[in-house]
Amino acid sequence: MSEPPVPPPVPFDAEVVPALRAARAVGPPLESLDQIAAIRAAYAEVASVADEDLRRGGAIDVEERTVPGADGAPDISLLICRPAVVDGPVPALYYSHGGGMVIGDNRLGMPEVVSWAAEEGFAVVSVEYRLAPEHPHPAPVEDCYAGLLWAAENAAAIGVDPDRIVVGGGSAGGGLAAALALMARDRKGPDLKGQMLLCPMLDDRNDSVSMRQMDGLGMWDRPANHVGWTALLGEAAGGPDVSPYAAPARAGDLSGLPQAFIDVGSAEGFRDEAAAYASALWAAGGQAELHVWAGGFHGYDWMAPGAAVSRAARDARLSWLRRVLGR
Repeated sequence: MSEPPVPPPVPFDAEVVPALRAARAVGPPLESLDQIAAIRAAYAEVASVADEDLRRGGAIDVEERTVPGADGAPDISLLICRPAVVDGPVPALYYSHGGGMVIGDNRLGMPEVVSWAAEEGFAVVSVEYRLAPEHPHPAPVEDCYAGLLWAAENAAAIGVDPDRIVVGGGSAGGGLAAALALMARDRKGPDLKGQMLLCPMLDDRNDSVSMRQMDGLGMWDRPANHVGWTALLGEAAGGPDVSPYAAPARAGDLSGLPQAFIDVGSAEGFRDEAAAYASALWAAGGQAELHVWAGGFHGYDWMAPGAAVSRAARDARLSWLRRVLGR
């Protein structure tokens, strides 16, 4: 059966277009599994983040800990960033990085996230999970869950309040955060205060209107998304037997989940699956705050942080964290 006609694309916000052009000029888009090694190497050259980049002039203490993985799995690394001067335990954002399930590490995106922590007085615990295709599902999400369990069970040792933990992440990390909320519900813990899903990668079927509408435009388009899901799931991607812990859009029951913050750009492929996930949470009696930022491409806020739409998104995220974490 042929796909329905593709609607015209959503225009990009004029302020973020220069950043998009610069990003696309760096290298070719991801179109096959064979490109993953080269893209990882390019990422390692330009995206390294040192401890000093995270200390915010001494406002943040930075520590990396090796903790046990899931049963039979290797140990994992947690990057723990906590306000240096604080009285008592602080809330925490347990963070899963982006990278399409195939690139990145627990420092990806952290300079911006740590700036939130310094401003609002909470800790960030960022997990290093194994990457596909070398480590397909369920390795990445089980690594994330093992790290979450350790952080909750050892909260006192790292100065965190175990009753005020939010899971969050962007892109692939947003999908992993949604999966962690499902796992924590189904496995009876740990209790979570919320889930922050930023431009989340939720649906392996890769066939939404927005994904087709923005194909070949912006960042992380439909071919790249196909590569990411194929790396994670192999031939099962798009088929009938995909676990909701891999692709949370597959979950049939979204009841009993912590409140969610979901945001996404209107000019990116993940728009429709993010909006559908918010609607499904509401339909299950849950609470979700949804923001669709006009003209935003995938990653616009990280690439053009000074744009008005990026500043508005940052303000909305911090407002939600402030309310949920009680700061």
